Amino acid sequence: MNSTEAMKVALELALNSNETDVPVGAVILNSVGEVIATGTNERELHNDPSAHAEIVAIRNASKEIGDWRLDSHTLVVTLEPCAMCAGAIAQARITHLVFGAWDKKAGAVGSVWDVLRDPRALHKMEVTSGVLEVECAQLLTSFFRKEREAK
Repeated sequence: MNSTEAMKVALELALNSNETDVPVGAVILNSVGEVIATGTNERELHNDPSAHAEIVAIRNASKEIGDWRLDSHTLVVTLEPCAMCAGAIAQARITHLVFGAWDKKAGAVGSVWDVLRDPRALHKMEVTSGVLEVECAQLLTSFFRKEREAK
């Protein structure tokens, strides 16, 4: 599975996620491109501030393979990771990050900060941004529009 195909899976997860959380989907691919784990935002669902889609997917992948080290794995997520998620991605030793929409308020992979490509970072990884960016951004825009209208 390539990055675009994986992003379509992540978008589908986000579209079908619980209605109270921001619709973000994440998938983790192994070295041959197979989906081994998925995650969606579950902060509101579980009252857990760390339950971002990326962290949920990392936890699921670690359980699946029986190791916290996800080197040779790719994380594909619909929204640019925040600082917490970027740190978790680095700590999990993920080799490649792919994301869709930019997060100009809290993004930590180029928008506000660049945690993963900081020259002082101990773990180096490849980052691909803007995959199906328009579709990912539209999903979020639609969600927040509905949230504002409901208030």
